[in-house]
Amino acid sequence: MNIIEISPFQLLLCLIFVLIAGTGSVVFRLNLEKDLAWGTVRTFAQLFMVGYVLKYIFQINNAALILVLFIWMVFWAAHAIRSRVQERAVPFFIPTFISMVVSYTLVSILVTAAIVQVRPWYTPQYFIPLGGMIIGNSMNAITIALERLFSDLRKQRDQIELAFCLGATYQEATATILRDVIKAGMIPSINALMTVGLVSLPGMMTGQILAGSEPLTAIKYQIVVMLMIVAAAAIGSIIVVHVVRRRCFTRAHQMAI
Repeated sequence: MNIIEISPFQLLLCLIFVLIAGTGSVVFRLNLEKDLAWGTVRTFAQLFMVGYVLKYIFQINNAALILVLFIWMVFWAAHAIRSRVQERAVPFFIPTFISMVVSYTLVSILVTAAIVQVRPWYTPQYFIPLGGMIIGNSMNAITIALERLFSDLRKQRDQIELAFCLGATYQEATATILRDVIKAGMIPSINALMTVGLVSLPGMMTGQILAGSEPLTAIKYQIVVMLMIVAAAAIGSIIVVHVVRRRCFTRAHQMAI
């Protein structure tokens, strides 16, 4: 199968979509024109930069360097979470980052070493793209879970303090909240499992098909991706929420937010 190359002129034609969105912003006074323009510039710059950098990354044959790069990716994901979650009373960045590194590294190594069976497991052509999909999709689950955690703790402050008065620990007083926030974080991934193939063709599968892979091969890889994302979202959300919840209370089981 011949791959159809996209010329620079064809890429520039895509700017018509940005113009359409910008026109809508102007007409409805959404004030999103600057964000659209800056976002478009960053998309071109960042993706072309990544494309050139990946040529060199894919030549690396050192597990330590690949893991350092992976941790660097996780760092920026944790940084994005901190930017989205508007909470300043509780320092959650470091525990979130460490929890993400542990959970995402384990899932990524399991996928490449045991499921896809790449030899060696840290082969960058597999480890970096698959790990990147785990990070990118799972960080949304953690963002939702943390936002819900801080919101529910404040909304249910009276019930939590009443439980404290009756002798409950912070774990007992917030057990229901914990279940709800983890569930909220996992719902998008579960919804994706329910609708994949019916509502849309996922990105990795579409990319492989456009690149000339057999549809069944692309489907197998997509199944692996979907299931690993669900696992990473579950593990990451559970660990992060448990660790961050502890920071919301003092040693005397009093609310710190």
